[in-house]
Amino acid sequence: MGRASWEGIVRSRTGLVILAVSILAAVAACDASRPERSAAPASTQDGHPAEHQGGAEHPTVAAARKPAALAEQLEQYYAQHTLLAVRQMRSVVTATPAYRAAADAELEEYTEELAQVVGDRFGDAQGERFEQVWNQGIADFSAYAEAVAAGDTTAKQGARSALLADAGAYGDWLAQASKGRVPASEAAGVMRTHVEQLMGQADAYAARDYDRAYRIERDAYEHMFAAGTSLARAGLAPEQAATLDAPVAKLRAGFAMLLGEHMQLVIDAQRATFAGAPQFHAAAAQVNANTAALTKGMSAIVGPRKAEEFQDVWAEHVEGLLEYSTALAGKDEADRTAARAEMRGYGARLALYLSDIVRNELPLAPLTAAWGEHDQHLVDQIDAYAARRYDEAQEMELEGYGQMLGVANTILGAIQRTVTPQLPVGGSQTGGGGTATWRR
Repeated sequence: MGRASWEGIVRSRTGLVILAVSILAAVAACDASRPERSAAPASTQDGHPAEHQGGAEHPTVAAARKPAALAEQLEQYYAQHTLLAVRQMRSVVTATPAYRAAADAELEEYTEELAQVVGDRFGDAQGERFEQVWNQGIADFSAYAEAVAAGDTTAKQGARSALLADAGAYGDWLAQASKGRVPASEAAGVMRTHVEQLMGQADAYAARDYDRAYRIERDAYEHMFAAGTSLARAGLAPEQAATLDAPVAKLRAGFAMLLGEHMQLVIDAQRATFAGAPQFHAAAAQVNANTAALTKGMSAIVGPRKAEEFQDVWAEHVEGLLEYSTALAGKDEADRTAARAEMRGYGARLALYLSDIVRNELPLAPLTAAWGEHDQHLVDQIDAYAARRYDEAQEMELEGYGQMLGVANTILGAIQRTVTPQLPVGGSQTGGGGTATWRR
């Protein structure tokens, strides 16, 4: 398509997001204990999902040793699986077989890893049964998307019935795996919501109702993130499960959900550079909603007056990412180089501010390096996407998403040691906001 361009990043009520994003990325430099001042960014934590490097056929997932680590694993796998399934279904609707092949492969690998996590917690036999149920759901989602693409109402109804049956099978599985702690009807209801959301977004996307499609996508992500927490709770003894309801645990989950969501929605907006204004408007609206949710929560930590210092830099950050993808789409190497150079300048300014916010609890050099790593993930994935190296784009997407979630505990530790957090747990229900608009 012709060159798409962007401007008008809304500069009000967006600054607080940068605090969450930047510190979260930066604390990849630290482990769950008090950080060493000379520490370099690290990439793993106890019980985190396996890194997808594209070379290992069957990555091994480290078993979670603590309730919080189990919750983190299942939240990440459930939420990310939802986005993989959404994008796979859209590739079917748009007849993009190369992207579908990459998504299919990633879904298969992700399901194997998720089944390992389930097996570690509920036993090997239950892990195998879970994998069967989950794979059937993936096949039926694909069948639904194929029916939507073909305009085949009979096949669509058949796939819908199959998916609702899959939700029932999931409920039966979890009731048995949890030894009755979770009623089958309750678990099936959670999965029916998931099924309805993914079918709904596919219908909306095919009808070019992009506002609805992207809004449902975000709701589906948040729903399954919470479902991951619930599954972790079902696999724990009552006293351990109760720890996931503690305020600090809810704070961690809410913060991680919104930060991971932020990165994924930016990816949507970047990729929409290649799809035209209607899709971009829809994707940007969800970036805005996520920004508002983070802003409302983070304002309790640093206050609105201090947050104003973020506003211009945050706008530049988002605009820089979109300018980069615009130049990429327009094959303008000069603008692309300039956008990338400008992006590198944001890290130092943000790191200095953020180090001050947490009273030098996190050192400046790792903060700067980690912010650059966050940007690099986004640059690498859009480069690969533009070149139709979809498998590589997905690797960067998953790696970047894992980084954002994998450092949630440490950032909360830094904040709790230096400020008094009062962050409410929640997602899209917490308000509206803005970050991006289309330049005409």
